[in-house]
Amino acid sequence: MLRIAVQAKGRLHEETMTMLSESSIKIESGKRTLLVPSKNFPVEILYLRDDDIPQAVASGIADVGVVGENEYEEKAENAEIVQRLGFSKCRLSLAIPKEADYNGVEWFEGKKIATSYPVILEKFLKSKNVNAEIHEISGSVEIAPGIGLADCIFDIVSSGGTLISNNLKEVEIVMYSEALLIADKNLSKEKQEILDSLLFRIDAYKTAQGQKYIMLNIPTAKIDDLQELVPGLTSPTVMPLVKEGWSALQSVVDEYKVWDIIEKLKLLGAQDIIVVPIEKMVR
Repeated sequence: MLRIAVQAKGRLHEETMTMLSESSIKIESGKRTLLVPSKNFPVEILYLRDDDIPQAVASGIADVGVVGENEYEEKAENAEIVQRLGFSKCRLSLAIPKEADYNGVEWFEGKKIATSYPVILEKFLKSKNVNAEIHEISGSVEIAPGIGLADCIFDIVSSGGTLISNNLKEVEIVMYSEALLIADKNLSKEKQEILDSLLFRIDAYKTAQGQKYIMLNIPTAKIDDLQELVPGLTSPTVMPLVKEGWSALQSVVDEYKVWDIIEKLKLLGAQDIIVVPIEKMVR
């Protein structure tokens, strides 16, 4: 049984559980249940605070964990990154009062900075030869300048809406963060095999994201003109139709380019175009 530490709530929790569900791993969430086994795969989910996950994995309490890169870097525990998961993206930034004039990182010299990430911030300030007072607080960092607790803040930024509502502006991006799958460096052979199987499923789910399957009919004489437009993963599938001079073509296309591709296909004489989602993709 492989134990996976997962954030107990929030956006990272929701996106992690979606990933597991789309990987066909069934987890029944129960109220106030901290440890929940899967019904169809040899894993169990341990729900923790996000900042406790790196230590839980490094100490062997959990075998692997899904954690934000920001927490992984802040805690600096002895756990290894297995895979970048590509969701729950954000950035860690320095923000100052909106009315302040900003002339570069030297602005922070001698300032008091409120943050929940003192380790990352200290490394950044040291790299810039800036001396500032770091005031560590947990939660509601963005209100610190408004109540006189600090001159500015260093915190997670997603959309920037929270900064705006607190009369702050982002001036320095220190690091970008996304969800990571981390693991204990001393997994047993049995647990490593389960992890490999889990990674196979996750890869199939991630590969399918942002892709669509397209099917269409095209004059056979135009097939060569479509090769660059819908190249597919290896190449498109082409099959002759009963109707002479026509062929059916099937391929995989980028979801974000699909409408542009359809317009170009129509100009080449394509008909009966069907676009469908892809659940899993194994390469």
